[in-house]
Amino acid sequence: MRGDGAPLYRQLYRHIVEEIASGGLAAGEKLPSKRRLAADLRVSVSTVETAYQMLVAEGYIAARAKSGFTVCRIEKLDAPVRPAPAAPPEPPAKRWAYDFGTGSVDTALFPFKTWARIQRETVTAHPELLNHGSRQGDASLRAAIAKYLHAYRGVVCAPEQIVVGAGIEYLVGLLARLFCASTFAVENPGYPRTAQVLRNNGVRTVFVPVDGDGMTLDALQAGGAQLAYVTPSHQFPTGATMPIARRTELLRWAGAAPGRYVVEDDYDSEFRYDTRPIPSLQGLDQAGRVIYVSTFSKSMAPSMRIGYMVLPVPVLEMYRAEYGVYSSTVSRFEQQTLCRFMEEGHFARHLNRLRSACRARRDALLEALYAAFGRDGVAVRGSHTGLHLLAAVHNGMTERELVEAAARAGVHVNGLSAYYMEHPEDCPPATVVLGYSDMDERALRAAVDALRCAWGARPSE
Repeated sequence: MRGDGAPLYRQLYRHIVEEIASGGLAAGEKLPSKRRLAADLRVSVSTVETAYQMLVAEGYIAARAKSGFTVCRIEKLDAPVRPAPAAPPEPPAKRWAYDFGTGSVDTALFPFKTWARIQRETVTAHPELLNHGSRQGDASLRAAIAKYLHAYRGVVCAPEQIVVGAGIEYLVGLLARLFCASTFAVENPGYPRTAQVLRNNGVRTVFVPVDGDGMTLDALQAGGAQLAYVTPSHQFPTGATMPIARRTELLRWAGAAPGRYVVEDDYDSEFRYDTRPIPSLQGLDQAGRVIYVSTFSKSMAPSMRIGYMVLPVPVLEMYRAEYGVYSSTVSRFEQQTLCRFMEEGHFARHLNRLRSACRARRDALLEALYAAFGRDGVAVRGSHTGLHLLAAVHNGMTERELVEAAARAGVHVNGLSAYYMEHPEDCPPATVVLGYSDMDERALRAAVDALRCAWGARPSE
């Protein structure tokens, strides 16, 4: 046996397997008794016993009363499988001095003490949460979400219509499979991951252009889709808000044919700074044609992976028929922590603090941009809502040159064209997307100063 550090019984087991595989031990051949082999190898009888029992369990040898152990007949074995070559390491995440990406939040704004206290109390006081709960999500959390949605977003629903799941991508994947025979219309430009999730689940997608009022209805009608996936309160990434006339047209489109639905993604509507929040599209729907989806990723943390959808009753029945046996994909401890966080008023207070902080960051970013480039040197769109804005830079550089120059200065920005899935030639020139939720005011001013140097601009007089 080899002195390779493995336990002796495992070394013995591997040695006998190799002998059987190579033909060194033939079918029907009798193995030494446990005591004799232990004496020959100078190991304990228990070591041999353990190795033999593993071989018996896997069918390499058979134990016969009063006859000991014999080798079983096995078809010619393939050569022992070599260990798989090591997979190439995942590329390390690029570290930036300043990051204007849209996928992160500032962890300093998370309510650590309150969340930790509630989570600790929930874990210690409710061991029953170790067992399965409601498959659509715990009833108490769904009731808290329904109450919040009605008060702050004008959503009209019963808790029974809500399905809680591990993030928007998971929930959109369920919708895709529910409507696998249908075509989804997706905004262009839009969130590329939505289209990818839909396609990964086998559904056909068509890309519909957006204008200053959101998804264009003529192109939607021409595309032949049955479902329209829209971000009406704050279109991503253009920042457009769909006015009531366009919303009415969209609902009329959905009601004009059976099987048509609008999927309303309300991903960051909590962050509206200059006017009152616009009620949800779902709240206007009288015919049950809007599927409302949202998430706590922007308001709490992306890694929390808690999203939810509000299903019209016919779609809810479809969901229960297809997925009624699926267990909830969100930990019950996390569900109940969030539930108490909402019921006790912490969520509303946290949103107010978060909204104030993000408004101050938005204001600091705008002030810094205009100071660095002047109002003639940069045009800003979509700053009234959400956690990002568009900046069209008028310094003679192309979008690609802007992005590459920023990267050389250690600043990450995305060009608007990255969000065009079709017809990138329609993208406005020299326009970048600036997310600002992950930097405080001081960092934002420093980041814009780095962009000013990278883009060759001078402070306006």
